[in-house]
Amino acid sequence: MAVNPARGDSAPDAVVVGAGHNGLVAANLLADAGWDVVVCEATEHIGGATRSGSVTAPGYTSDLFSAFYPLAAASPILAALDLENHGLRWSHAPDVLAHVLPDGRCAVLSRDLDRTVESVSSFAEPDGAAFRTMVAQWQQIEPHVLQTLFRPFPPVRPAAALARSLGMAGAARLTRMALQPVRRFGEEWFEGDGARILFAGNAMHADISPDGAGSAVYGWLMTMLGQTHGFPVPVGGAGRLSDALTHRLIAGGGTVRTHAPVERVLLREGTAVGVRLKSGERIHARRAVLADVNAPELYGSLLSAVDLPPRFLQDMKNFQWDTPTLKIDWALAGPVPWQAQGPRRAGTVQLGVDVDGLTTYSAALAKREIPREPFILFGQMSTADASRSPEGTESAWAYTHLPIRDHLTEDDIDRHVTLVEQTIQRHAPGFTDLILARYVQSPTRLARENPNLRHGAINGGTAQLHQQLIFRPTVGLGGAATPIDRLFLAGSSAHPGGGVHGGPGSNAARAALGRAGWTGPLKRAVTSALLTRLYRSEQTRDTNPIPRIDRADLAPRGRADQPFESSARGRLNSTTALD
Repeated sequence: MAVNPARGDSAPDAVVVGAGHNGLVAANLLADAGWDVVVCEATEHIGGATRSGSVTAPGYTSDLFSAFYPLAAASPILAALDLENHGLRWSHAPDVLAHVLPDGRCAVLSRDLDRTVESVSSFAEPDGAAFRTMVAQWQQIEPHVLQTLFRPFPPVRPAAALARSLGMAGAARLTRMALQPVRRFGEEWFEGDGARILFAGNAMHADISPDGAGSAVYGWLMTMLGQTHGFPVPVGGAGRLSDALTHRLIAGGGTVRTHAPVERVLLREGTAVGVRLKSGERIHARRAVLADVNAPELYGSLLSAVDLPPRFLQDMKNFQWDTPTLKIDWALAGPVPWQAQGPRRAGTVQLGVDVDGLTTYSAALAKREIPREPFILFGQMSTADASRSPEGTESAWAYTHLPIRDHLTEDDIDRHVTLVEQTIQRHAPGFTDLILARYVQSPTRLARENPNLRHGAINGGTAQLHQQLIFRPTVGLGGAATPIDRLFLAGSSAHPGGGVHGGPGSNAARAALGRAGWTGPLKRAVTSALLTRLYRSEQTRDTNPIPRIDRADLAPRGRADQPFESSARGRLNSTTALD
């Protein structure tokens, strides 16, 4: 299907591979700059991981992948697109989040600061004042933090503005916090379990152990965003966000094609010049190709190994996926009968473990074991948006993580679904009696329903420090640049990573526009020189020669999809502009 069939048959300025939210953001920004853009989506659905549908029972709407959107609410990129003028409306639950501890106590995060303070103070009186202090500090630096987070790396101007706002001492302390484990961060700031578990639980939205370096900044960011922006949801379902992006793009002259899987990025003399669909159709691009796909898909399937530097392919062998996700949707006959008061008004509920339990859970995943006590993220969608189910009912979901394994059996999945439901039942007696229907998305099913979520990984690769900034998706320059000129990585495998905020798509669009500008040749030369130094062969100096690269090396362990031949001819082509 082609959306906007009025476009002509002439070659577009840019082809965007994938109609996930990042691809749609990139396409919108290019269209705003006057480019003719075609988006090619492999499946019948637009939106990637921002989709919704009726999969449980009639009248119940479920978000099929992502659901709550604090990063989208705060993103300056999405705000600039003015999606509210294209049909998007946001809705909030009365409270943002509740974390139910194993002993039944509950900490609550609310957009009402007094309510949050009251909750954390009930665990330890001084924690309320400490939380107010942290929120005041956040409000001082929030605009600079968000600009720093979502712009291409290195974000020189916003980082300089952030440093000026903080001063030398404040900048040093913020840097220290960003490198801390969230467990230690909580111990330094708070005395009680309530505030500590809010930050630790929020840190687990990324795949970093609470004892891992860098987990503090995730917990801090998500908690502060929740406090100031909430965890909103699109009225009517996650797909409404994708609908708004698509409507805006079409209004700007862009085209979206579904059922148009791309088989290969076309190159000419080291430069991306278009794509070839699996149907055999070729679509030429005058200026750029942007790929909203995961990095192993781009470098292991859409490009040939002979067109990439061997050193780069060797580095990509070390690409690490985030842990697979198990997601369950329920149609419930009534509200969840929580024993504690806190979760009853919250859109998002975290439960199953305390901080020590988060460590045990993370350790099990690291050892490729199925956790015996899962950390569960639970969504009460009708509490957040009454349109999601009939009055007096609840459309709910939960997800947890499973280990990267060669194979997870149906029995493994069934047992874990039962364990999740039993855990919820302990804190909400009668929960299982309310279940009218359930829809289970195992990691395999997630990947089947959205091929970009390889083995059920929803983050485009691990969020751990060794695969962030200039190391995302591998050793590089931290932008959308690839070793192929005029080819840009626009998906969540690129900086700044996963989450619905549009950062990777925006960065790729900015890079494409820069490459096509009057300074493009200079930027190309500089970037090419830098990447040449990064990816030149080290065989003459390394004690270990570069081994043969197989496409299996770019897949999760135990999943060799297809042979992928390498060659010593692999070289560094002219590269993209500096972002």
